[in-house]
Amino acid sequence: MVPKRWAKRAVTRNAIKRQIYNVSAQFEPQLGIGAHVVRLRAGFDRVQFVSATSEALKTAVRSELLSLFERACPAAPVVRPKE
Repeated sequence: MVPKRWAKRAVTRNAIKRQIYNVSAQFEPQLGIGAHVVRLRAGFDRVQFVSATSEALKTAVRSELLSLFERACPAAPVVRPKE
């Protein structure tokens, strides 16, 4: 869930959702069967992340998601992709 109050522009919300889908696909075997919800609870500063397609935003979102999924799957070793 990416609410408008934390990511005002639709392009930013969609970019964050794409990152969620990509990272969650890596962890799918470890998560097991069930519905899992990822909710954005803080905003991304538009001064720091000017563009929704910027590498800085993608890197920040991906690192947050990787740490989230690592905590959700502590027993699973994680192979981080090269950046």
